[in-house]
Amino acid sequence: MASHSPNIWVLLGLGLAGILLVTRKLKRAVREDFGAFIERLQILPPPQPAPPKAPNPLTGLTFAVSDLFDIEGYVTGFGNPDWARTHEAACKTASVVSAVVEGGATCVGKTVIDEMAFSITGENRHYGMPTNPAATDRVPGGSCGGAAVAVAANLVDFSLGMDAIGGVRLPAGFCNVIGFKSSQGAVSHAGIIPVSTSLDTVGCFARDPSVLRRVGYVMMQLQFAASRNPRQIVIADDCFELLKIAVDRVTQPVIRSTEKIFGRQVLRHENLGTYLSTKVPSLRAFSSEKMNGEAKASSLSVLAHLMQILLRHEFKETHEKWVDAVKPEIDATIRAQLAEGAAIDKMEIQKLHAVRSEMRSALNSLLKDDAILVIPTFADPPPKVGKKDMSSEVYLSRLFSLLSIASLSGCCQVTVPLGYHNRCPVSVSFIARHGGDRFLLDTVQSMYASLQEQGDVASKSKSTTNTVSREKSAEVAKEKGNQAFKEKQWQKAIGFYTEAIKLDGSNATYYSNRAAAYLELGSFVQAEGDCTKAISLDKKNVKAYLRRGTAREMLGYYREATEDFRYALVLEPTNKRASTSLDRLKSLFQ
Repeated sequence: MASHSPNIWVLLGLGLAGILLVTRKLKRAVREDFGAFIERLQILPPPQPAPPKAPNPLTGLTFAVSDLFDIEGYVTGFGNPDWARTHEAACKTASVVSAVVEGGATCVGKTVIDEMAFSITGENRHYGMPTNPAATDRVPGGSCGGAAVAVAANLVDFSLGMDAIGGVRLPAGFCNVIGFKSSQGAVSHAGIIPVSTSLDTVGCFARDPSVLRRVGYVMMQLQFAASRNPRQIVIADDCFELLKIAVDRVTQPVIRSTEKIFGRQVLRHENLGTYLSTKVPSLRAFSSEKMNGEAKASSLSVLAHLMQILLRHEFKETHEKWVDAVKPEIDATIRAQLAEGAAIDKMEIQKLHAVRSEMRSALNSLLKDDAILVIPTFADPPPKVGKKDMSSEVYLSRLFSLLSIASLSGCCQVTVPLGYHNRCPVSVSFIARHGGDRFLLDTVQSMYASLQEQGDVASKSKSTTNTVSREKSAEVAKEKGNQAFKEKQWQKAIGFYTEAIKLDGSNATYYSNRAAAYLELGSFVQAEGDCTKAISLDKKNVKAYLRRGTAREMLGYYREATEDFRYALVLEPTNKRASTSLDRLKSLFQ
């Protein structure tokens, strides 16, 4: 026995080494997708229509869905293992998911949500907290944090989520991406697990306002039409007073962009709390109550309180029977909220619905004739991971005071990133009347570029940046992207090129290189956009013309593709790829 012991130790050592190797690989895999996905899958769109018909609006785009949307053949987990264990695989895909697939997009997976989509932190003790790519030491926000992270990390082009009390808007703001909450009832809820039946609305995340607009149109089955300019941009001054950072950091990009695009006459300022106190009479029954230490609560803090009451009540009404029957392992906070929901009487619920009805009328009146209401997306910076900020009643009251405006009125809202302040994402929100989704999406697209430009100006106004250092860091990121590209790690390459672009957005090579990685993934719309940007920065970038030509050919834009290949030959007459591509396109029309 003793003579064999060295072999045993060798085997044991090899076994431990193998375990460590596997562990390292698992940790690396989690880091690479930022913990966003709970399940990978693939749903391919139908074949594209033959030319000369235009491609489907979402052709070439990839997306993910939060884990409360049904996918045929897969169990919808609702962020809880016991829910997944006690439910069968879905026999039909959620209507909205089917719509975007029919629109040309490819679904690639399901993303992590807060447990039973009830929280707003982005944390799930069963599946972990996704890492916020915009600020890795900060929480991603919830309930659909995984979907926001997937978009922010360039893992997908867009993602779908459900927003009751901020489930899309908050993580979009925390993760520095665009988030859209549709008008209540504008998108079918068929095949989606309900959280709060009166508050639930389907939403989506994207990095590109054009993608957001197209996805929104497809979700709501809207026809593309000429856009209308807003007649009023209403700044809710009292909402901005809640901010913990300088008000100008958020309001000035909006004001300057509005003046530049629509004219100063469009701007208007409003005290929203005062307006609602006169237009929503049912609030008076609640405003005399003491909330969060306030002797007389403001209209906005009352709305925050009422939204939470309605959520608890409707969540309990929908899911209490399952909780009682299965006795699942769920967070203590959810159990406590279910107990609180039991204490709400029918008369109070009737009053709540009266507030909702009056809120919708009040906001529709304020925003009639093509007006946009502007508020901060959140008052305080995203909390650091591990901190208890989101368990503070004061923190939640300030946060929900802003989120409740669109939730209780059922109005549509888009959150727009405005860069960073002290390394934390900054976000502003635009709200349109209930049913004004098309107008809202069009307005955001028309203002987005200017908002980013002015947000950048505002971020630099009180701080200096070391340009040389940023350019060096950008080059390092580019080289890492090149290495990942050589290793055929396309998503990883895109992440590094995106980092380079964030550090130095004036370098055409970074956009052109990212386009090459997008082409490998079949994300032709993104590739075309990156090449167009590269060409605008460097009109002699042959690779950008070649890559844009390839993207356009795959999208069915043959005439434009031909022009790109021809121009590449003008710049570089001996380029074989350009001449071969031209010959191929010519043969299609012979």
